Formats: sequence, C-alpha cells, structure tokens
Amino acid sequence: MNDRLAVLVVAAEMVPFAKTGGLADVVGALPKALRGLGHDVRVAIPHYSRIASERFQLEPLLGPFPVPLDDQLIDAALVTTQIAAGDDVIPVYMVENEYFYQRDGIYMYEDDADRFIFFCRAILEGIRQLGWRPDVIHCHDWQTAIIPNWLKTIYRDDPFFRDVACVYTIHNLAYQGVFGHRVLEIAGVDEYGFLAHPDTPHLNDVVDLMARGIHFADVINTVSETYASEILQPEFGEGLDPMLRDRRDRLYGVLNGIDTELYDPATDGAIAMRYDRNRLEGRLACKAELQRTARLPERRATPVIGCIARLSDQKGFDLICQVLDPLLRNHDVQLVISGTGEQRYHERLIELRARFPRQLAVFFTFNAPLSRAVYAGSDMFLMPSRREPCGLSQMIALRYGAIPIVRATGGLADTVRDFDPGTGDGNGFAFTAYDAMALYAAVVRAIEAFRYRSVWQQLMVRAMALDHSWAASARRYVDLYQRARAVRSEAPAPPRP
Repeated sequence: MNDRLAVLVVAAEMVPFAKTGGLADVVGALPKALRGLGHDVRVAIPHYSRIASERFQLEPLLGPFPVPLDDQLIDAALVTTQIAAGDDVIPVYMVENEYFYQRDGIYMYEDDADRFIFFCRAILEGIRQLGWRPDVIHCHDWQTAIIPNWLKTIYRDDPFFRDVACVYTIHNLAYQGVFGHRVLEIAGVDEYGFLAHPDTPHLNDVVDLMARGIHFADVINTVSETYASEILQPEFGEGLDPMLRDRRDRLYGVLNGIDTELYDPATDGAIAMRYDRNRLEGRLACKAELQRTARLPERRATPVIGCIARLSDQKGFDLICQVLDPLLRNHDVQLVISGTGEQRYHERLIELRARFPRQLAVFFTFNAPLSRAVYAGSDMFLMPSRREPCGLSQMIALRYGAIPIVRATGGLADTVRDFDPGTGDGNGFAFTAYDAMALYAAVVRAIEAFRYRSVWQQLMVRAMALDHSWAASARRYVDLYQRARAVRSEAPAPPRP
C-alpha cells in the first residue's frame, strides 16, 4: 500500500466554519496534523447559512448536479475554501442546497435525517465527478453514519468506490440518530431491511444510523481508550453494547488532541496578559481580570475554580448543585461557571448566586472570549462528568495551567492523573465514585494543595508542559486508516442484515 494516503473527512461541523461542540474542534484540527504527516486530506461539511461566503472566501467548485434522495433527484452544488496547515493548505468542500442548509441552526430540525443523508450522498457523488478518489473516508457521528452503510451496499460494486475503506468515529454514543423506517427509503437502502441483532431487539423496527455506522464500517473508534472499554458495558453502551462487543476486534480508542497553536497562553491575544510556564506572572493578571469580569473580589490568595460546560446531568451538574452550598459556606473559594442547559440548573444556580454573590459568578452563555478568560484566570477547572467520551476542556485547562478536578471516566481518566502530595506525581485531582461526597472531597483536596504555593506552582508547570497536541493521535489515526484498508481489501462484503 502507498504510504501517502488520500483521506476524506466527512462531518457535520468544523472549526472555524460551524461549531456546536467538540466535534468541530476535532474536525478542524485532525486534518492539519494528518497533512503535517504528508497525507492528502480533504474535509467535507454542509454549507450552512452561518458560513459567510465573503468571510471564508468560498468559491464555486461543482454543480449543480443531481443527487438521489428517496424517489427524487435533488440538485446540490459544491463550493470550496481552504484552511492553513503549517506551510500547506487543506481543501474544504461544502455541500450547498438552499432548502436543507440555509437555516438559522445546524441541528434539531424535523428533517435532519433527510438533510444529512442528502449531504452524505452529495459529497460521494461530488468527489466522483471531481475525479478525486480517497483511500479512506473518515466519518464522524450519526450524521455521516450512512456512508459506511452505502459503501457495503449500493456502492459495493461501484468501480469508483469499491476499494474505498471507511473509519467511523463515535464522539458520543448517546446521540445515535434514531428515525422511523422511512429513512431506509430516503437513503435508498430499503431493500436491505432493518439491522437484525439478537441482543438489540429495539433496533428491529427503527433506523439507528449510528448502529449502521458501527455495523458496516471497516474500523470503528471512539475518542479515548477508556471510553472504548466503557461502551462495551451496558452502563455506558446506550443499548448498542451487544453490537459493539461483537465488533470489538475492530473497535479502538484514540484520544483526541487539541490545537496547540490555537490554545497557547504564550501567544493568546484574547487573554489579559500572555504567559508561559517559565513566566507565570501573566497568570496572576489573568486571574485578576477574571475576578473583575465576574464581579468577584480581587483576592490573589482565594482559589478560583472555573467550569465551562453544558448544564446537564451528563456534565455532573446534579453533583455540582449538591456541593456548592456547603463548599461556599465552609471554604474561601470562588467559582466562575459558564454554560447553558437544563432550566432546573439555571434556577438553582441563580438561587445560589444570590446567596453567595462574592463567591459565585454564573454566565448563562457559551462565549469564546469568556472561555479563554476562564482557562487563563482560573486556578482549577471543574469537570465532574457522569460520562465524558474524551473531553477537550481538561486538556485546554492543563495547557493554560488551570488544574483539573475531574471524575475519572472516559477521556478524563486518560488525561488526568490524581495528584499525590507525598510524591508530587499527578496533574490534577480525580475521583471515581459518582456521588457528591466524592466530588466535595476532591475539591477540598485541591483547595488544601493550593495553600502550598511552591507545590502548586510545580503542579502548574508540570501541567503546562504536557503535550496534548494532535501529533501522536494523528499517527494513531493513520494506523487505523491502514487497518481499515486491510480489512476492506481482504474481507468479503458482510451479508445483508
């Protein structure tokens, strides 16, 4: 096999064009690292209305051309732009269709199945017309899971796609893309029927797109090694653990990285004062600026705990809301929380903020400048997640010297090692049991360690020196691409379900 691979990354979102979560960060950063290894990488996303043609210098590439959807042919077009990758560039293809994508949001529409199936079919037909054939198509989450299904069914004997392998990445198993039987007709695979598995009877009369990605992909991966192990168990498997156990020989965990050029306190122009692990004075300026922004007393000796997350059970806000009252009553500590989510948590945090106005600040928003201020100005960073497939925030926090306090699950377990005051080992504070007392104890341990300034400074310096760039993860993905090609070339097509 040729060492230089042609890889098409297909996803619903990508930084800097469209972002609702960590998927966009991954799709924006991984291709750069792959290009740095010498591979021909291109990315495909829909052209949403929020992606301004003038700002991103979009240019027409192809079309209009007909795309099969259900029993119709619907026109699509491709526009293109580029993102920088060191001294090189990466082409980005965007599928245009005014009806499907010229809307205010990205998700949560009744016809989401139609929208993303159309996107996937359009990009496959588009690259055929362009004459660019990838060795591997790398699909992400349920929105693109129909592609591995097609490669093993309607495109199985197509000369253009016959040898194209597919890697399917699960970012969060909780979001599976479950729809009614009509989706089979929309996708043109109704003759192949529903997926049948003896231990997943709930799939017998619905279309679970993520399950199809798992069933048909040549290689499957999740975004951390621990999460890859966790989802084989019913507690984390979201009903798909029997299928995943059957496919465990093709299931891998690859920890996400972060874009270390984008997230670098030494060059970050969005923070109050730049700093690095050899010049930490700027961190004190960033802490003071965060306290001013949050309207909290400017007290250098008071630890500030930051939290940027969706206000939900999955992110541990049931635990957070249980511990805030005793924590704020009994300890000299400040918290700055940024996020939106469930109304009950909005209400509880508003109540607590009114009771502890000099210790608790809450911003019901996701705001990029505020997020940078929290990373740069917090002494600690809170992530007590019930589930966390990978998590990028803890790695960004480490990069900025905010010491993570986490529950050891998924990617948090893979990136944060509990601090041992006896040996000085570790880079954060971790707890295992999902209960409020365990969280409370971890926070108190962090507060106590903060009192010892030399110990804390060593902890910060060690955290900031860690390498969470994409370089190592990109090499792991190249290995998965080669494995997928080997599976594709050696194995016969799977039987129809």
